[in-house]
Amino acid sequence: MRLNLFWKFAFSFLALLVSVLLAVDFFAERALRSDYERTGFEKLATIGRVAQALPPKWAPASAGQPEDLSALRGWVAQMAASGARVTVIAPDGRVLADSQADSQTMENHATRPEVLQALANGEGRSVRHSATLNRDLLYYAVRQNISPGPSIVLRFALPPEAVGEVLSAFRHELWLASFFILLIAGGVSMVFSRSFTDRVERLKDFSRRVAEGDFRPLQRDNSGDALGALGISLNRTAARLDRTIQTLTEERNLSAAILGSMVEGVAVVNGSERLVFANPGFAEILGLDMPPTSGSALVEVVRQTELLEAVRQVLGGEPRVQSEIVTGTLRQHYFAITVAAVRAGDTSGAVVVLHDITELRRLERVRRDFVANVSHEFRTPLTAIQGFAETLLAGALDDPQNRTRFLEIILEHSRRLARLTEDLLVLSKMDAERLELEIRRLSVSQLIESCLETAQRRATEKDLQISVNMPQGLPDIAGDRRRLAEVLQNLLDNAIQYTLPGGQIIVRAENAVDEVVLTVSDTGIGIPKADQSRIFERFYRVDAARSREAGGTGLGLAIAKHLVEVHGGRLWVESEIGQGSQFHFSIPLFDEEQPAPRQVPSGVGGRGGGSQ
Repeated sequence: MRLNLFWKFAFSFLALLVSVLLAVDFFAERALRSDYERTGFEKLATIGRVAQALPPKWAPASAGQPEDLSALRGWVAQMAASGARVTVIAPDGRVLADSQADSQTMENHATRPEVLQALANGEGRSVRHSATLNRDLLYYAVRQNISPGPSIVLRFALPPEAVGEVLSAFRHELWLASFFILLIAGGVSMVFSRSFTDRVERLKDFSRRVAEGDFRPLQRDNSGDALGALGISLNRTAARLDRTIQTLTEERNLSAAILGSMVEGVAVVNGSERLVFANPGFAEILGLDMPPTSGSALVEVVRQTELLEAVRQVLGGEPRVQSEIVTGTLRQHYFAITVAAVRAGDTSGAVVVLHDITELRRLERVRRDFVANVSHEFRTPLTAIQGFAETLLAGALDDPQNRTRFLEIILEHSRRLARLTEDLLVLSKMDAERLELEIRRLSVSQLIESCLETAQRRATEKDLQISVNMPQGLPDIAGDRRRLAEVLQNLLDNAIQYTLPGGQIIVRAENAVDEVVLTVSDTGIGIPKADQSRIFERFYRVDAARSREAGGTGLGLAIAKHLVEVHGGRLWVESEIGQGSQFHFSIPLFDEEQPAPRQVPSGVGGRGGGSQ
């Protein structure tokens, strides 16, 4: 321990000695240089007073006449006999004459500090490097009034060579005496400094490794001094830092995974309305190509005024704000906004959560339309039944001719109510996923032939021609015969209903990839483009009056679409006004590995739970 203290003392003494020598050298240089500069400026000031007593003769050039500088150059040469460099400078900074350089090649001196001071205050001083002579000089400048004409600047300069010689001699004696002291002290401290440096370098390497993420412990130092204790403390700090970073990394990765996988949009906004964080769902909801970068202004990213207003209310002091926004034009999407305040110490901000409620709004609209349509569909036959029943009770029973007609009307409307009720029950089972399907191996040709037998009579009565276009060797499909027959029969009935007499209906079947596509084409009135996306909705009719006259309930295509989808297929339409329509539906091929019949609920294996 004593030995260590000795080396520490020797090292400290050596450092102190060097510091003292440097301080002596520094202050001695400043004192000598200051004294020389003061003496030099006094000499230059004396030369300046002599020059002002014997001013040069100079007249500025007149229009069309060259400037005569010969007298001025002679005066400069005369004043340069004092040993100082003499320069005459015009008010605009041009060098008119110089005792040591060609004034024509010298740059403009308007920005020289001593010239600026002389023009402003009458005299100026500076110590700087001369670009013309490439050496340091003491500059003294005075303003000289020339009558008639503008003032000029007389500048005088001396090199500070003497102070350099004095300083050189002083340093030589000072450092020569100090050399022997430093030699002895350096040799004594060398051994200690090498050991000390090695230990410090190990600590530096360890700190650098920790900063780069390498938390391996430092090799234990048994010296017992302060550096040894520092090494032990650094090892403990590194171990705690390693555990803390691992915990924070796991929490960050978990939070990033959770926020990144959320379909809801999440963003954090600071008090300056700038984004701190935004997950991919937030960018997708707002229609951005990629999540906005941290620090982006919220007003540059968000165009919805409701969202901006909600964020500003929370930043203004509201703890929580809920609102709703709508995005898109052709296909609108509805989002519920929840903005909550976040405060951490002196930092305040807001968390924005966007939840997609488009499906909820759509279901609400479907529910309202469904209730209204069901009420309307039931009202018409019930009103007719009630009216004609009241008419019969009022005395029409005694009229044999009207009595029979009224009873037929009541029977027809009751049948319509029965069909409507049956269709509603089917849709209810589909929505509740309680409609069971008996999936079997089914021949496409047999399915088409069974439906054509029923449709042929109505087609003949309306003077329509039905034909079948089906290739040979068409593979079998997997489906419920009765339910698929309902789908095909519904499409044939619609084609017959909306095709004018003399028209043609074609039933086609073709093999696609892993499925068979059946098509019912007609040459009927066609379906407008605006209605094609809605004809599969419940109770939706393109021609409501004509559909009701034909006894339709408005649920046939909705049921057909659901039945096709629960088979694992799809139903779509292509149509043009006046050119007819083509209804296509696909059914998967029969799987040879599962030949046994099976029963599945309507919500299993399909692409959707029902039509819109």
